[in-house]
Amino acid sequence: MLFKNLREEIDATLARDPAARSRLEVVLCYPGFQVLLFHRAAHWLWRHGWHLAGRFVAHLGRILTAIDIHPGATIGRRLFIDHGIGVVIGETAEIGDDCTLYQGVTLGGTRPSADQAGQKRHPTIGNGVIISSNAQILGPFKVGDGARIGAAAVVLREVPPGATMVGNPARQVARRRPSAEAPPAFEPYGVTGDIPDPIARALNGLIDEVTRLRARVAELERDATAKTVSEAEAGGADAPAMRAVS
Repeated sequence: MLFKNLREEIDATLARDPAARSRLEVVLCYPGFQVLLFHRAAHWLWRHGWHLAGRFVAHLGRILTAIDIHPGATIGRRLFIDHGIGVVIGETAEIGDDCTLYQGVTLGGTRPSADQAGQKRHPTIGNGVIISSNAQILGPFKVGDGARIGAAAVVLREVPPGATMVGNPARQVARRRPSAEAPPAFEPYGVTGDIPDPIARALNGLIDEVTRLRARVAELERDATAKTVSEAEAGGADAPAMRAVS
């Protein structure tokens, strides 16, 4: 059945957005849910060879929701698109189950050209991934299960499962190991708490190393000075004895 999973998607919205008060509110007022209605229909038409009709239905969805999902994109169950304005999902993108996307996210391709038609050009998103606002994931690679993509990150290469990526270009700043016992807690916008800056962390490491080297150089200089003084004192003590012998 074409819309058999819509109740799950409504419940996913209620579970992840405390502002949602009822299923009816989600159906009437949430563009992230509404665009999935259009996409399910457009994707069905696309898969059955009705490409123009699929594009037209997707176009209607974009006009009404400001979310652009190509009818060829494959979307899993319980996707939650929060706010949604400016989200773009390309033709060969694949999204797993229980994912969350925020406004301005792009699942795009690189080096677009006519000879790439029919080829994999867009990312594959694993299960339980959270992609924060204005993040850009560009290219035909995999974002592993449970990954977190920070706001405005630009991801250009594969992301390991459970990794947290921030920055432009995106760098891994943390990684949680998957657990079969309990799924990780939902984190709004993908990243909570203090976010370590990978560039600052590298600079701090260099500063610490320079500090250690300076301390070592100062120690060597003190040893060299003490040795010189000791040799000078020894030479001064031997001088009267040499004069007495002469």
